[in-house]
Amino acid sequence: MLARVANNLFWMGRYIERSEHVARYLNVNYFSSLDAPNELSQSRQFVLRSMLFMASDPVTDPNIELDEGQVLFDIALNKEKPDSIINYLQYARENANSARDLISTELYESLNKFYHYTLNYSPEKFMKSGLYEFTVHVAESTSILRGKIRGTLLHDDVYSIIMLGINIERATQIIRIINAKYNDANLAGGSYGDHLKNSYEWTTLLKCAESYDMMRRYYKKAPRSLTTLEFLILNPNCPRSIMNSLNQVSRHISDLSKSKTPDKNSAEFLVGKVRAEYQFKLIEEIEEDLQSFIEKILNTLNDIAKKIEIEYFL
Repeated sequence: MLARVANNLFWMGRYIERSEHVARYLNVNYFSSLDAPNELSQSRQFVLRSMLFMASDPVTDPNIELDEGQVLFDIALNKEKPDSIINYLQYARENANSARDLISTELYESLNKFYHYTLNYSPEKFMKSGLYEFTVHVAESTSILRGKIRGTLLHDDVYSIIMLGINIERATQIIRIINAKYNDANLAGGSYGDHLKNSYEWTTLLKCAESYDMMRRYYKKAPRSLTTLEFLILNPNCPRSIMNSLNQVSRHISDLSKSKTPDKNSAEFLVGKVRAEYQFKLIEEIEEDLQSFIEKILNTLNDIAKKIEIEYFL
């Protein structure tokens, strides 16, 4: 296939995944704040700043009074904002259009239907009472799209390229969510006088990643900072974890390169190096300086994406 078409498939996968994580972050943070155990976590201004911190440009000035309806509209449906959900879906659809002959009719129709649902969603309804309906529909529709990708495409180079985009974006968004909730936890403190490690924000973080129930099942105790971070970063069996995403990226990039001895400057080599580092990483080491880890892994994921682009899309 043409390098340009491969690039479009890669970014189609990324934009689909990105729209889901942003939508779920809006949903979970907005409605979880109603049950938050401390006053700051219940504050609507605190929640809106958290949304902007994760999905858009953070607002650091505490004197700025944010308008709830405008913030939600900007992140979800504002076509003038390049990092809104509606624009992510438009970008995904445009990328799919250019690779129409390589993807299934079922996948394209599902994406097209999803885009038009978003395009025709009433901004007035959304800002007044549609946040839950809209964000749930986005999350469910992206799950349908991933099902169409896995269930209707040949598992060949086209599939591998799309899955590379999905998994690199998933790891990136999970790290961005961890960063946002870590910031929230530092600001809000613990619940009922507890310290940071027992903050309610760790529960919210797990729900943002659809991992709360499985984390409780795995550790058999309430979320704390250490167990939450370990589950979402290092656990290879958690489908939302950074380690699981790196494993998937390694698998699909190996399918594309078909090289037994990857060049030390290749994307495949870098992915293997990062996997090996985190496979034997202790979560206590990460928690000691979480902010440095977040910056490092975001830069690494960006480097992997750039190397993939140079090797396969130029």
